[in-house]
Amino acid sequence: MSEQMRIMRSKELPEELRDRIVARHRSGQGYKKISAALKVPKSTVASIILKWKTFGMTRTLPRAGRPAKLSYRGRRALVREVK
Repeated sequence: MSEQMRIMRSKELPEELRDRIVARHRSGQGYKKISAALKVPKSTVASIILKWKTFGMTRTLPRAGRPAKLSYRGRRALVREVK
């Protein structure tokens, strides 16, 4: 896998899909069934539901500050390459 592919992040899910995940959770469906039905990873389903439980909404909140150019993982890889 190329270095550029590893650094790329996935795009955020549409709010409508996040609302559908929460609706299915509220109706009693498990993470595994929600994940399979909507073709979204289980970890993503879990994090969306956790965010909904914490903040009571699925909307993306504004982030504080400027986003970092490199992730911590990418930064460590760069330092390793330079050494």
